[in-house]
Amino acid sequence: MPEENFDSPSSGAPEMDELTYKLVQELFQLVRAGDTERLKGLFEMGLVPNLRDGSGNSLLMLASYNGQIETTRLLLERGADPELVNDRGQFPLAGAAFKGDADMARLLLEHGADVNARGSDGKTALMFAAMFDRTEIIDLLIERGADPAIQTDEGLTAIGLAQAMGAEKAAARLGQPES
Repeated sequence: MPEENFDSPSSGAPEMDELTYKLVQELFQLVRAGDTERLKGLFEMGLVPNLRDGSGNSLLMLASYNGQIETTRLLLERGADPELVNDRGQFPLAGAAFKGDADMARLLLEHGADVNARGSDGKTALMFAAMFDRTEIIDLLIERGADPAIQTDEGLTAIGLAQAMGAEKAAARLGQPES
């Protein structure tokens, strides 16, 4: 899901010198690798929690997508926004659903992730869980209030997407086939 692009700065962003650029790349690598202790030190030095890479991936998106639960927890505790979408319209809870990471999904939900948030294509985390047959995630999201009737921009619901992807367990979990 997240695709990093450090070479194309966001519009209006100041250009970085080579040293700053290198430090930022190291920061994003540290987050992907889950080096929570070093990240704590950076917060003490003034790191802002919602920093993003050139593709709009927040530190939280990278940590959560890479399964770094303790790093994700630290970022959330320091004020990282679980609703920030990247330039492709992806958000952390959808990434956890896609990956089938129930512990991560639970953590994100406990820290304010909207269970019915929609990406740029109208897909919710429940839809990603359904498409990839992630029944444990489906159960968690439904328990937390996910609405299976929400439709994508093309008019498909979670069950319709599950059926389209051949995700039989997910379709069964979500109910009867759509007509």
